[in-house]
Amino acid sequence: MKTILIIGIGAGDPDYLTVQAVKALNRVDVLFLMDKGPAKTKLRGLREEICRRHIAPGRQYRLVEAPSPPRDTRPADYLASVDELNAAKQAVFERMIESEMKDGETAGILVWGDPMLYDSTIRNIEALVATGRHAIGYEVIPGITAVQALAARHRIPLNRIAEPVALTTGRKLTDGFPADIDSVAVLLDGEDTYRRFANAEAYGDVEIYWGAYLGTPDEILISGRLSDVADEIHRRRHEARQANGWIMDTYLMRRRPR
Repeated sequence: MKTILIIGIGAGDPDYLTVQAVKALNRVDVLFLMDKGPAKTKLRGLREEICRRHIAPGRQYRLVEAPSPPRDTRPADYLASVDELNAAKQAVFERMIESEMKDGETAGILVWGDPMLYDSTIRNIEALVATGRHAIGYEVIPGITAVQALAARHRIPLNRIAEPVALTTGRKLTDGFPADIDSVAVLLDGEDTYRRFANAEAYGDVEIYWGAYLGTPDEILISGRLSDVADEIHRRRHEARQANGWIMDTYLMRRRPR
């Protein structure tokens, strides 16, 4: 039996790791990393810092990297492109499990935030187990999500009293706020979808709490009436992406009571 630990490592700050995640890191014989190229060197550096800080001195482990399969950023069929990407990632994980692990060993996969929230690592490992080609057991260790970090950094509760909150993506937000919900936490928005809600006459008075690179030295936080700060967020987001070659951001939008 080979054991895979899918470890949520939080939104960026090495101190976001839970005690359970630290214990999991100290069980691994090998860590699997998907290399996303030179533009993401800071992400690699953060993972390395997490290992330096939380894996006990003298603890021996191997680091195995493989190129992350490229994704189509503007697919004609989004769901089909996600299936293709996950199939490619499953093939990469399978090769690493076959060639880089011995029976009885434990491997760790470090997942930003929490593995349950808009991440496919659990699905990919489940799919490998389902093939029956490998004797694999796996565990999931939760982490601090970007949504949790966002609320903490802005010092706000995520919900208003007795009201629901929707977790959604920028792609889905193009359809508008979900019915009967005034608070939406948005992830994976590559198109600045929030800007379409900045027209107060059309969409009412909307406030936004936005954050990028949460928990890292590059962190940016902006909040206020969306009509007042939408252009600033767009500008800062563009500048940060140009400077770093990538951006990880999320935001909470809330319609004020009418």
